[in-house]
Amino acid sequence: MRSTRTSWVVSAAAAVWMVVFTGSAALASADPAAGGASTVGGAWRTAHVVRGLATLNAGGDAQVLSVSCASAGNCSAGGYYENARAFYEAFVVSEVNGAWGQAAEVPGIAALNTGADSWVTSVSCASAGNCNAGGFYAVPSVGGDLLQAFVAREVNGIWHSAIEVPGTGALNADGLAKVTSVSCASPGNCTAVGTYLDNSGNLQVFAASEVAGSWHHAVELPGIGALNTGGFAGPATVSCGSAGNCSAGGSYKDGSGSRQAFVAEQVNGTWGRAAEVPGSAAANAGGQAAITTVSCPSAGNCRAGGYYSDSFINNQALVVSEVGGTWRTVRALPFPSGIGLVYSLISSLSCSTPGNCIAGGLYGDTSGHEHAFVASEVAGTWQAAVEVPGTAALNAGGNAQVNSVSCRSAGNCSVGGFYSDVAGHEQAFVASEVAGTWQAAVEVPGTAALNAGGHAQVNSVSCGSAGNCSAGGVYYDSSGHRQGFIANRT
Repeated sequence: MRSTRTSWVVSAAAAVWMVVFTGSAALASADPAAGGASTVGGAWRTAHVVRGLATLNAGGDAQVLSVSCASAGNCSAGGYYENARAFYEAFVVSEVNGAWGQAAEVPGIAALNTGADSWVTSVSCASAGNCNAGGFYAVPSVGGDLLQAFVAREVNGIWHSAIEVPGTGALNADGLAKVTSVSCASPGNCTAVGTYLDNSGNLQVFAASEVAGSWHHAVELPGIGALNTGGFAGPATVSCGSAGNCSAGGSYKDGSGSRQAFVAEQVNGTWGRAAEVPGSAAANAGGQAAITTVSCPSAGNCRAGGYYSDSFINNQALVVSEVGGTWRTVRALPFPSGIGLVYSLISSLSCSTPGNCIAGGLYGDTSGHEHAFVASEVAGTWQAAVEVPGTAALNAGGNAQVNSVSCRSAGNCSVGGFYSDVAGHEQAFVASEVAGTWQAAVEVPGTAALNAGGHAQVNSVSCGSAGNCSAGGVYYDSSGHRQGFIANRT
């Protein structure tokens, strides 16, 4: 299949599938109060190492995988670090009134994580100081570590002990459970989706909901077993327009071995049956399709993005709309003629109101270069994708991608990702849309000094209000070890 290069992190929903690199070194530092690149309606400030990781990350391999901001200056983030025993541990860190605190191991995860590793893969905040984090941890077994899914709640600014997602232990007979996405519509009302291995060795998708602060038992996503006759479903992603009203998407393998895209609906707390994305089978001649991102600005009104594979076995970006609770027929994301388009995909999508969204990802051209793009949906109509302004000049090495998109209001969004410089090194970038106009992308201020090892990217962006955002990601220090960073736009 001709597709994209494998980035070490894609969207938060897919983060659990990325390759793990190891190493050791002390963290670099930067002044978070220093000025940054100016943009109308907000400036990106100098990136700084996540405070506290220098102590936790004795093994020298850490990164921020997910950021969520409930309001301006009030965010939470999560990821993992490597401890002195070369095991990976899940961490969380919170920003309160514009000041980031110290990273800490997820409370209670050490008691659960009796095996080798744990990660936070997704964070969602419904209001300031009220968030949920999800991920996975390992427990030892005769045949090797088994992975189990966990969630942890932040209530009024205090993180509570992680718990195994109720019910996943019974589902996860073959030990590969992970939360891949969490979405919180209001404090104490969240939904998590993820994957597990059933007793036949098939990878399936689960869904679990928190109602009034209590997590209910996870269930196999209704209908996914009947679709997933090839035995490999997920990863999955979810977004909730209101409490108990969510949409999920992902992929599964059919009986012919082709990967197909699915969507599923939760209405008033009850999940309907997962269904193949309308029209996607006809488009997916190459047999590789997936929903990678979902955004629901209100109940029953969502957008999903991803890719399908054309008859030349090249991935192409797709979008599909849910309007009034009904999913419409999928369509290819439009691109302008004359760019030499070969393949494309959407990695992230964010909607501020129904019919007003931004999608981001990458496209490859006939010269073998990859470009970061954004595309706007305005009043329900998708406009042609454009290369992120400013990235053409930055991307001398010919590899760029948008990893994350966040929109707080129509026409006011931010994106983050990476590009390859003239030396072939990956650098982290951010770009912002202000009142409907995209400003030029910039290297995340301060990351050039941090990123001596030449591999940096933004993994996640979240905006608490128009012009006030946070971005989290990773860079390689001078010893070639991975470290996590945070940068704010204020």
